[in-house]
Amino acid sequence: QVQLVESGGGLVQAGGSLRLSCAVSGIIFSGVRLAWYRQAPGKQRELVAEITSGGSTTYTDSVKGRFTISRDNAKNMVYLQMNGLKPEDTAVYYCNRRAGNSVVYSWGQGTQVTVSS
Repeated sequence: QVQLVESGGGLVQAGGSLRLSCAVSGIIFSGVRLAWYRQAPGKQRELVAEITSGGSTTYTDSVKGRFTISRDNAKNMVYLQMNGLKPEDTAVYYCNRRAGNSVVYSWGQGTQVTVSS
């Protein structure tokens, strides 16, 4: 059974940093594309960043230059380093495997990120 467990969220002032972690179990981790998504109150869930099995990364425009996605295949972990946080980054953040333009697994519980101005 696949499990996605996100952690590392919290309350931070604008300009601050957080590092999110996602522990993935139940899959062959190294060969899959992974991504971080977020959902702000009253908004649709959106793709924030993704990383291929080879380590190539892409980001949504609003986080380019501020966020960095990475993975540790030995630990089955994917990370999101978030610097220069803005109030508009406030959301619940989720990780998932990505295939084409879709996610593969049921969503985990997510981790709440709140950025105060």
